[in-house]
Amino acid sequence: MSPRGKSITLRLTLLFTSASTAVLLALGLLIGNAVEQHFVEQDMDLMNGKLHLAAHLLEKIQTPTEFATLPAQFDDALVGHHDLDVVVRDAAGQTLFATAGVGFPPTLLAHNAVTNPPRPEFWQQDGPSGRQPRRGISALLPTGIPGGSPVLVAVAVDITHHEHFMASFRRTLWLFVAVAAALAGLLGWAAVRRGLAPLHAIRQGAAGVTASRLDYRLPLDAVPLELAALAETLNDMLARLEDSFQRLKDFSSDLAHELRTPISNLMTETQVALTRARSPDEYREVLASNAEEYERLARMVGDMLFLAQAEHGLVVPSREPVDLANEVRELFDFFDALAEEKSLQLSLTGSGQISGDKLMLRRALANLLSNAIRHTPAGGNIRVAIELTDRGAMLAIENNGEPIPPEHLSRIFDRFYRADPSRHRSNEGAGLGLAITRSIVQAHGGEISAHSTADGVRFEIRLAR
Repeated sequence: MSPRGKSITLRLTLLFTSASTAVLLALGLLIGNAVEQHFVEQDMDLMNGKLHLAAHLLEKIQTPTEFATLPAQFDDALVGHHDLDVVVRDAAGQTLFATAGVGFPPTLLAHNAVTNPPRPEFWQQDGPSGRQPRRGISALLPTGIPGGSPVLVAVAVDITHHEHFMASFRRTLWLFVAVAAALAGLLGWAAVRRGLAPLHAIRQGAAGVTASRLDYRLPLDAVPLELAALAETLNDMLARLEDSFQRLKDFSSDLAHELRTPISNLMTETQVALTRARSPDEYREVLASNAEEYERLARMVGDMLFLAQAEHGLVVPSREPVDLANEVRELFDFFDALAEEKSLQLSLTGSGQISGDKLMLRRALANLLSNAIRHTPAGGNIRVAIELTDRGAMLAIENNGEPIPPEHLSRIFDRFYRADPSRHRSNEGAGLGLAITRSIVQAHGGEISAHSTADGVRFEIRLAR
């Protein structure tokens, strides 16, 4: 047997054939037993009839001397019944009448072994044509003699014809069962092949799925009801693969684009520096500029590693009490210089404490505040509100900058995505801040969303306690 095991077609065919054969065998046994029982009942009716006849003849005997007339009366009663044997014995065991060549088993001729009602017995005896099967019964019948002992009457019938018929019937029946089982297996194989045709269609369709054909979907109306759930699951899997592949494709393109700028800057500055001999101060300026680009590359690589770990569930935050209001105030102090440069007003309302990773949450809040400061016009306001809820805490950061168009809100947390493509200067980061923020919030079991308001943008973070 190969490691792949038996095919479904073979398994279902064997199962169908086995079940059909079992049913046919049971039906054959039932029919055979019914026919056999029918012959037994026929024989019993015949032998009971002869017992009734014997009882009628014995009732007419009024004296012991009249037993001498029994042989003639039984010979007359058995005319035409060549396959029937009768033995009559009195209480002393003397034979009063017996057909020629009769041979009964001792259990039928013993007075103390007679049962009421009579129980048939089967035996074989030697005959002119060999061993002959017989079935017989015996009974104790009273006579007309007052106070006389009952007489034992044994009756047997030759069932050779019945046995020959049953042997022929059984051969025909089992031959039919064998042919029917083989035919059932063949029909079962054909039915299973036809029934599994949708699976072959699914296999052929799935075989055609490639990186350039991830838009293929299985037709749900062309598969049986039992396979509809499987087809729907496969379609969902293809949809996820298509979405993931597209995201990977976009990510690869964006990553190459983001890395091209700092690498190009490094190459250009280095090549210009090597065009002629320069003073130590000039080389120092080139190295300082290159160091900035290297720092940008290092931050980008670090951020990408963090996002990759977050996507695979490898970012597991520690748990400690975190005072959200205190974290926001410390970040206000950190961004105070940038806010003063643009004359921005930073305000905080509310307070709340949750359980989480303080450093990771501070990084997420810093990304949101940095983003708000970057996109708020000079003289604007940035408002942070903290509110306790039944499930935890809600932190909202709202600024009166330019609203984000609705078509960009659903993708604003994607990596390297910018609602305004023109914002692509090196001092605005690599476009990973909001993606990192979402990963941190999700790692804490929370949710983050962005909304455009009448006079700006509002980010909401919902965290559990």
